[in-house]
Parts: sequence; structure tokens; C-alpha cells
Amino acid sequence: MEITTFYDQWVILTGGMVAINCWLVTPGPFGGPAVSEGATRLPVVTATDAAEESCAAESLYPVDRLARARTAAAGAGLDGLLLTPGADLRYLTGYDAPPLERLTCLVLPSDGPGALVVPELELPRAAASPATDLAVDIVGWRETDDPFALVAGLLRDALDGGKPAAVGIADRMWAVQAMRLAAALPSARQVPASTVLGPLRMRKSAAEVDALRRAATAIDRVHEQLRGWRLVGRTELEVARDIADAILAEGHSRVNFVIVGSGPNGASPHHEASPRVIEHGDAVVVDIGGTTAEGYCSDSTRTYLVGDDVPTGFADLYAVLHEAQLAACAVVQPGVPVETVDAAARDLITAAGYGELFVHRTGHGIGLEEHEQPWVVAGNAEPLAPGMTFSVEPGIYLPGRYGARIEDIVVCIETGGERLNALDRNLVPLEG
Repeated sequence: MEITTFYDQWVILTGGMVAINCWLVTPGPFGGPAVSEGATRLPVVTATDAAEESCAAESLYPVDRLARARTAAAGAGLDGLLLTPGADLRYLTGYDAPPLERLTCLVLPSDGPGALVVPELELPRAAASPATDLAVDIVGWRETDDPFALVAGLLRDALDGGKPAAVGIADRMWAVQAMRLAAALPSARQVPASTVLGPLRMRKSAAEVDALRRAATAIDRVHEQLRGWRLVGRTELEVARDIADAILAEGHSRVNFVIVGSGPNGASPHHEASPRVIEHGDAVVVDIGGTTAEGYCSDSTRTYLVGDDVPTGFADLYAVLHEAQLAACAVVQPGVPVETVDAAARDLITAAGYGELFVHRTGHGIGLEEHEQPWVVAGNAEPLAPGMTFSVEPGIYLPGRYGARIEDIVVCIETGGERLNALDRNLVPLEG
């Protein structure tokens, strides 16, 4: 195979493949050898000093993140982490890998360099990711190779041929892949990788908070647009489609969800937009979110009133909800147990007689996933720390009548809590 270099950065292989810091597994029968037993090593292009400087502390993918994950894995008694496509893989490498039936897996030993195992046809995509600026080799496998044997071999090599006793696997790894890895590493007990990575991912860096702030500002602009729309006579589905278009137009690369719950549908917290026609006097719950090109998520809920006719009892209910949301945000500060945020909202709602109608937790963490740790719920005594970023979204739902929810993303900072969503939380009347 002919190999040439291009601009001292890229390795171009005849046949159109592009790779950086790559291994390519030699062709072999299914179940073929691991890379250490017969792979062809491509010339390695190491990260330059300038590239390392570009991954400084303010980068979304700092160069020390892999080392911190290794240390955490070792502290948890794990021999390594095995991470397939998803938020954990992107968090550590910057690679937004497609979830395919072909195995992509980061092999991160607790002691030793990592390797990103990818199908041969995904080598160009992996090589174009931030992973190439990190101390990770990209290892390609061909259709007739056994990637699970390859992963097992790489991990055993890191243990000098020893048998791993425990590994952390991605929480959202496909069951069939977890089973294949269990067969390839029969001595290794599998535990969720979140036991190691959850505490790391919970505390966002300054760069991550900035990315979440940009996502929040973009979703605020969508709500601002909606405030100028006329909704009466339109279906929830029609409004939801317009919102989805606006989410993309305002800087998101993907729409994660659009909830438009009008009238009685607003009493279902996760209502899917329906053909129901929005009527004058409806309360409408609009919960929307997406993912930006940086990979970070937005999530914001506002409740609107269509026209001037306020449903009976709704104004009082909303006033309690508004007070509860303000109270929950106000208690955010370092050292406060996460469950205190839930209690601040729930106690007020319960005291007003609506406790049984607040049917979900007060919030969830947000970052590379729209729902991640920490969970803002009773029983979570984890102390808040600077960088923890989560939703504060109490809701009250009267089945068959209406519902209301207010949601902002809040980050814990040294002096308290900072809302990333700036849009006001008052009940907004829309044109009837």
C-alpha cells in the first residue's frame, strides 16, 4: 500500500483513506489477531507543540482529560474504560462517532496510552476529529477482522499480557456489543463507565459552560420568536414544526425535542405535539431543546396564555409555580446538597396545595446530553460544586384541564447560581 505525507499532518493512503496517528489492522479472517499480533503500523504523525497549545485548558477537549479519566478509573479499581459512540466518547476525545453496527470503541487503559478503534471506512471521519490532537492512536479494522478481539488485545497489551479484572463500559453501549466484549474479556467484570466519568462530566469547565451559555442564548431566541406568533386555529403539530425550523435557524445543528402542550395536553409533562387545534384561552406549555455544533445541549420551558381569557384558577397556580422556580434557583451555591434545590421548589408547591400535581424531579444535569448527572431530586445528597450545570424546572399539572412549567438552565458558580437562560419567566399572553 502506497503511503505519502501531505503538509506534514495527513497520511494519504491510495484508495482514498485519510488517517492521522493511525494503525491499520492487516486483513485476516473473522476473529483475526489483535493489533499487537500482526497489525501494520502506519507512520505516526504526532501532535505538534502548537496543536497541543490549541488544546489548552479553555478547550472543550483539554489534553489532560484523558489522564484524569485514567486516574479516576484506577481509583475505582478498573483496569480501563471501553467507550462506544456517545457522550462519554465525545467528552474524552471530541469524536462524535456514528452509532453503527460496526464497532467503534475507545480503549483507555488505567495505565498506558489509549487507542480509538474504528471501522476502516470511518478512518477519515475519526482523523478529522479533535482526537488527533490527543495522545490517542487511531486503530482501523477491516470487515473481515474481529474488532472485539482487537479491543481485548489492546487492553491486555496495556496490562503486559495480564487479564483485566474489571472494566468500565459506556452506559449506552449496545447490549450486543457489551456481550461480545464480555466474551472477548471473560475475566473482566463490567461496570458502568458513569461510575468513573459521571463525577468528571458533572463539573463543567469554563469552556463547557460557555458552550452551554451559547446554546441557552440560542434557544431563548426561539422563545422570543414564538412570542410574536399567532397560535389560535393552528395545530400543535404545525406550531412544533415551525419551532423545530427556528431551533435550527438559531444556531443548533440538531433538534432534540419540541413539546407543545395546549389546554388539557399541557397536563402531560412529556406530551408529543398532536393534531389538536389551539384555542382562545388555552394555556400552552412549550418545552424545547437542541444540540449545537459544539455538541452541547439547550433545554428551556415557558408557559404561554393564548388570548386574554385566563382559565379558572390558572393565575394562582402560575404564581405559585413562579415563586417556586425562583426559590429553587436562589438556593444554588457550592456545598448545598443537590436535593435542596428540589426541596426549595417542592415545599412551596406542596404548601400551596399542589404537591400531588408536581409529578417529576425538579431538574437534571445537562451538557453533551440533554439529560445527565446530577439528578435534582430528593435523595441526592451530592454537594453542589462550581461547574455543575442543570435544569430547574418545577411544574404543576391538572389532568384534563391544563399544566404549567418554567425551566431554566443554571450553573453553580463560586458565589451562587447563574441562570444561562435570560428570557423572563412571567406568564406571557400571545395574540388570541
